[in-house]
Amino acid sequence: MQNDPLNDAMSTIKNASMVGKNECIIRPSSKLIGRVLKVMQENGYINQFEFVEDGKAGVFKVKIEGRINNCGVIKPRYSIKKVDLEQWESRYLPAQDFGVLILSTTEGVISHVQARELGVGGKLLAFVY
Repeated sequence: MQNDPLNDAMSTIKNASMVGKNECIIRPSSKLIGRVLKVMQENGYINQFEFVEDGKAGVFKVKIEGRINNCGVIKPRYSIKKVDLEQWESRYLPAQDFGVLILSTTEGVISHVQARELGVGGKLLAFVY
């Protein structure tokens, strides 16, 4: 029984990256996982990903860039304001301007850099560096 598919996806990517694989398969898939993968792709942590229908929930095939040091989900999913972004960045990322916090906002699933530019807060989902 899987309690958190996003956590399973992030740990699959992290483990494949640490072992040195350049591709991994994430199952089951969801729209949230797809949006988080899109943010990771925009920031250069993964090359590309594609959704493959398997008759059940579907799977994502992810090509890893090879530069992921650590990634994971943030539990519980804290609600943060735009003024608190720097505090949470220092808590989950090793250095300033190194890594990405992924948030779910009213503008969609975006990175903390985009959230700062748009001036919105949201719920913390994950971190990648």
